[in-house]
Amino acid sequence: MDLVPALEEPLKKVLGPATAKVMAEHLGLHSVGDLLHHYPRRYEERGQLTHLADLPLDEHVTVVAQVADARLHSFASAKAPRGKGQRLEVTITDGSGRLHLVFFGSGVHKPHKELLPGTRAMFAGKVSLFNRRLQLAHPAYELLRGADDEAAESVETWAGALIPIYPATAKLESWKIGKAIQTVLPSAQEALDPLPESLREGRGLVTLPEALLKIHRPHTKADIADAHARLKWDEAFVLQVALARRRHADAQLPAVPRKPSPDGLLTAFDDRLPFTLTEGQQKVSKEIFDDLATAHPMHRLLQGEVGSGKTMVALRAMLAVVDAGGQAAMLAPTEVLAQQHHRSIVEMMGELAEGGMLGGAEHATKVVLLTGSMGTAARRQAMLDLVTGEAGIVIGTHALIEDKVQFEDLGLVVVDEQHRFGVEQRDALRGKGKQPPHLLVMTATPIPRTVAMTVFGDLETSVLDQLPAGRSPIASHVVPAADKPHFLSRAWERVREEVENGHQAYVVCPRIGDEEDDPKKSGRKKSAEDEAEKRPPLAVLEVADQLTKGPLSGLKVEVLHGRMHPDDKDAVMRRFAAGETHVLVATTVIEVGVNVPNATAMVIMDADRFGVSQLHQLRGRVGRGSAAGLCLLVTEMPEASPARQRLNAVASTLDGFELSRIDLEQRREGDVLGQAQSGARTSLRVLAVIEDEEIIAEAREEATAVVEADPELKGLPGLRTALDALLDEEREQYLEKG
Repeated sequence: MDLVPALEEPLKKVLGPATAKVMAEHLGLHSVGDLLHHYPRRYEERGQLTHLADLPLDEHVTVVAQVADARLHSFASAKAPRGKGQRLEVTITDGSGRLHLVFFGSGVHKPHKELLPGTRAMFAGKVSLFNRRLQLAHPAYELLRGADDEAAESVETWAGALIPIYPATAKLESWKIGKAIQTVLPSAQEALDPLPESLREGRGLVTLPEALLKIHRPHTKADIADAHARLKWDEAFVLQVALARRRHADAQLPAVPRKPSPDGLLTAFDDRLPFTLTEGQQKVSKEIFDDLATAHPMHRLLQGEVGSGKTMVALRAMLAVVDAGGQAAMLAPTEVLAQQHHRSIVEMMGELAEGGMLGGAEHATKVVLLTGSMGTAARRQAMLDLVTGEAGIVIGTHALIEDKVQFEDLGLVVVDEQHRFGVEQRDALRGKGKQPPHLLVMTATPIPRTVAMTVFGDLETSVLDQLPAGRSPIASHVVPAADKPHFLSRAWERVREEVENGHQAYVVCPRIGDEEDDPKKSGRKKSAEDEAEKRPPLAVLEVADQLTKGPLSGLKVEVLHGRMHPDDKDAVMRRFAAGETHVLVATTVIEVGVNVPNATAMVIMDADRFGVSQLHQLRGRVGRGSAAGLCLLVTEMPEASPARQRLNAVASTLDGFELSRIDLEQRREGDVLGQAQSGARTSLRVLAVIEDEEIIAEAREEATAVVEADPELKGLPGLRTALDALLDEEREQYLEKG
């Protein structure tokens, strides 16, 4: 008898169509198995109430509290002119704070009878602000003790000492999800275990049915810990098996080994270089060249800070492949970046990029650009150069992946800023080679080791952690504009000093400033508005205006933002690069790939609105020449706030890897992993990428061993089932992203 289907049973059969529809639409749950894996977000202890004091505004919450008082008011209204309108106001308390509930119209009768002072219940609703008080309007509630049968039965249902609180929606309260889970919990006995028995026993983990039972009906905190320990292993292991199988399959693929000829294009290029490569660049280049020389495809992730010389390493790899008779393609996430890479590569190569032209060097090749917005003639010529092999190197955007683009012999694909490309897009480009090409992925976002193992687990990793000679250190300081306004005045003086010394500066703002008024802004409480009048509005257009009239008057100030026409943007950047503009007031459009060595200072306004990694990336734009860099993080956040701690962390270290850890610890992993554009990453429910570093590293080893011994997983049906479910989810997520 096949036991799998119990968990594949559609919810509408088990719970009825109405509930099943809400679960599918709002929570993405379709089968009994999905529901069993919808874990509680936290647990309420019977005797311990939620802190009403720190309820988040505008969020859907579930609280357990006691009714302090209830008052019924009658009033006249348009619908009930004779004073027959009714409003029930109930105050609930949990010892830490109070919360007001309000019921109107015909909805008052039942709560008026049931919510008597002293009654304890679970309440769920959206927290709103009315008359400066937090309230829930028409909350759903479930009595926790009382004399009538229904209430007694509900106490029975929550008989465990710990009440699970589930991620819920306005349409489906936590306790209704809890009741649905009680209905399907017996099916947990039939869950097929994805972990090999030897692994599970060796690590002292409970079985999957037991873990599901303990996470949904814990009697003690130890039950919850057992369940978490087990379910974390499932997630880490199944994901690592998926990645190990990918690596295993890739290793079986044939590839053309590409060894540079001893005195070809690469040697000619190296002889032209006006500087020597850093030790790090030499070490990473060697790892890459060793991979390129093998008969199966390289899959390598190259991590390096902004300005660590990744492009140089990638270019040398591309030249090595051209030397060996192949072609290389570099894929950039935006047209601007593709153009920039093309420009800088042609500059670095000089006459070596003039293959087939008069004046081209003897080993020269052609370097072409291919983007979506090119004119038809230029595009046709570029495609012709690729198919004939005339062009050894092509740089482009997604346009390179299109069916029409053909290569003579594609040997290497370099992908810039990996997280913007899904696995499928890598595969599409890979399909362009006669045999699978080698793959090098570059990212400037430092990624903690475990995230690299989780998100890019099918790639080997190389890290460039030295800055090239001639790069200067960057001093970073937090400027607390609200506590110490004179610090802000001093910041503008520092900008002037830099300009007087012949340098330039950036001022970065979170908004452009010609948007419609942001509704969130107008809903603020009075005190915040008073504050706002004192402080400069932090949008590019307004800040630029204030600086030219005030602290930076007399300097040449220009603006740059994403909504400008591309030609205007280019013109502004060219003037700044040429040193004609002193100060550039911009949004984060400057985050990626703008290189102006003479810019030494950066002032980031409202720095608390940016993520840690983003601040680090922005800061990397200064100090790119021989003069030291200065980065000032301006904020109005109070000293004790988490936002200030985040900024202090950025100011205290230039180590991107350290910062990316801090960033991850402060944000939900989902944000970081979600960038990987693949469902497997967002399916992490109990695994925390930073805390569970050891589990992930061990799961990777175990998974590699399991896949090597049994690549088809013939002996592990439970693991195969779990893997199919994970990969389905990946595909689904990928399709949704289009």
